[in-house]
This record gives sequence, structure tokens and C-alpha cells, in this order.
Amino acid sequence: MRGFEYRILEEETPYTGRELRSGWARERVGYEGDVGVGFVGPCHVATDDLVDLDDAREGEHIHAALMAHVIIEHSGTDLETAVLRQRLLVVMLCEILARKGFAVERSGDDIFYDGRKLTVSIAAPGPQSTLIHLGINVDPEGSPVPAAGLQEMDVAPGELLAELLEAYRLETASVRHATRKVRGVP
Repeated sequence: MRGFEYRILEEETPYTGRELRSGWARERVGYEGDVGVGFVGPCHVATDDLVDLDDAREGEHIHAALMAHVIIEHSGTDLETAVLRQRLLVVMLCEILARKGFAVERSGDDIFYDGRKLTVSIAAPGPQSTLIHLGINVDPEGSPVPAAGLQEMDVAPGELLAELLEAYRLETASVRHATRKVRGVP
């Protein structure tokens, strides 16, 4: 079984929420296993396209002039496992930013910088897989909430995406190894 693979897209790619669907990441990577795609592009998710039912009921929307996005697709996992993987991805981003000298705080699946929201994230079930989206503000202009962005932090979004997805690939390989190196207990 092959491990997690990913690709960083070169072209600017908008995110509308409709990209969070089974097969979208696999189409971009050209691989049928567990995959991730990183890309940079504007973000506008209308209320009708929100996956978070609480946010949709409140009439919320997501907007930023530019975000760095990660979409991850895992086969054969339940939603709780996907949420745990989503939280792991968010924690890994916190660790990377902390190593770069930024004091960020995490609350659930959200990251804040200087008291302002830096990320949006969701894990969702699909018909053939579970999916994770993590959006990191680059230029948060137009955000409906007080927001920070990588631009003000002078962090290159493409490099950050590559570092994050490689760390996630290594972590998932390590987890897979950990599940295979133990024997059952009575």
C-alpha cells in the first residue's frame, strides 16, 4: 500500500467550497490513494456552500482576497478519524509557525495570530472518502471577521504549504509504521 502523496499546484486556484468533494484532490494528483493538494488562490465560500452546519444556519460566509489552501482526501476512514487528522494538521501548522518565531494560538481547529483569525478548516465525509480543508489567510482583505495573514508575517505561502504537506506525509507514514510494529495483547 502506498502512503500519502501530495502536490503543490503552480497556478492560482480559487476556493469556493465546491472543491471539497470526493475525487477533486485525486484528480489534481493523479493518484488513487490518500492524497493532498496545496494551492494559493482567492477564497469565497457562500453560505449555501458551507459544510459547517452551525455556520450555515448563522448565515456565515468565508472570504479572503488570497489564501493558501490544503485539501486532503483519505479513503476508508470515518469522520472522527478525519477530524483527528484535521486537528493534527492544524497543530503541525502551529508548530511550523512557532519555529518561524510566530506566537500563534490554537482553539479547536482554528489558529489565531495577534488575536485575529489566521485559518479556516473543516473535515467532512464524502461518499468514497473523508476530506479535510485548511485555508490559511495570505491577504485577509474582505474577511467577515478580524483576520491576520501570511503577508503581514512575511511568510511565503507556497513554501509553507510544501513544508506543511511534507510534515503531514512524514507523520502519516510514522503513524502507519506504529500500527504495524506492535502485536496484539490479550
